[in-house]
Amino acid sequence: MTTAPSSAEPRGDSLLFPLDLVYERAGIDVPHVEEVSPEDIPLPYRSLLEHDIDMTLTLERHFGGRIVLRPLSTFTLDDSYFRRVLLVQEYAGQPVEMGAIRMRLDAFSDEIRGQILKNEVPLGRILREGRFEYASHVKAFLRVTPNPEMMGVFWMREPRPLYGRRTEILRGGNRIGDIVEVLPLVMR
Repeated sequence: MTTAPSSAEPRGDSLLFPLDLVYERAGIDVPHVEEVSPEDIPLPYRSLLEHDIDMTLTLERHFGGRIVLRPLSTFTLDDSYFRRVLLVQEYAGQPVEMGAIRMRLDAFSDEIRGQILKNEVPLGRILREGRFEYASHVKAFLRVTPNPEMMGVFWMREPRPLYGRRTEILRGGNRIGDIVEVLPLVMR
């Protein structure tokens, strides 16, 4: 599969949505991506990606500490809020995930919406602590050849395959969000 959707392809159905839209708006080349099966994902990536719980908690358990959010870009389009963020280890600043999220803000209470818009806390923690009931459904597993911008964010010297996933957030059977999460090189 290819990276960027053609103009005839519905944007929300591309493999990298919403990351592709965020990159295109910023004038950044979209990385090459292909869909892979979970069996094609090496460990420890597979254990970090193949689940239906929030990624923040999974990463905190794996890396042994609190994860914090660094916003990279945000914007509103139609009735959705988009943000591209970097999740990093609180104690070391080491990147542990880059993600792009599209959220329908009208699906959240005023309190949760306010927390999302502050761009200070990872979404998984906001929803967990706010006792927001939702379902997270993995739509695709990804192998990504990083672009130069992604290599810089992840402190990479040369392009090596990275892995991630595309997930949708559902509430009451309605899709209220889309997430693409890409992990940096993970050695343990």
